[in-house]
Amino acid sequence: MDEAELDDWAGEEEDSAVMKTIKGATTGLAAGTIWGTVVATWYDVPRVERKVALPGLIRTLRMCGTYGLTFAAIGGVYIGVEQLMQKHRMKRDFINGAVGAFVAGATVHGYKGRSIQTAISAGSCLAFTSAVLDIGGRTTRVDTGKEYYPYTTGRKPPATQ
Repeated sequence: MDEAELDDWAGEEEDSAVMKTIKGATTGLAAGTIWGTVVATWYDVPRVERKVALPGLIRTLRMCGTYGLTFAAIGGVYIGVEQLMQKHRMKRDFINGAVGAFVAGATVHGYKGRSIQTAISAGSCLAFTSAVLDIGGRTTRVDTGKEYYPYTTGRKPPATQ
């Protein structure tokens, strides 16, 4: 393996479409698992059964897994399709995100709901939300061009007495 292949394999190429898709799925898995825990606390704990140890824990873990996998699938499909659209269209605009959101909503929720009407409505809702957020410029960070370091880069002025 030469040095360029090793750098690509080691993760130097963080902005690749595959890496973004993996990050989206992982973030979705984490968020879905947390949300599954919250939802599980809203339901009553099932009564204790004879051959089932810790029924509340088992139910909570099942809900965490279900929500986690659903969110991971939505995140992975959304980012993956968005990256494919960006590469295919050679543009970076709100349409890429809207198409990615539609495909993610239609495939994941359409599969779970087992109907075309559910797929179209879920895809449309996610596409609309994605387009509104992208057009509105809603971001978590604003690039001001200024770099912040966890340490000082300049010299301290001499102390005066």
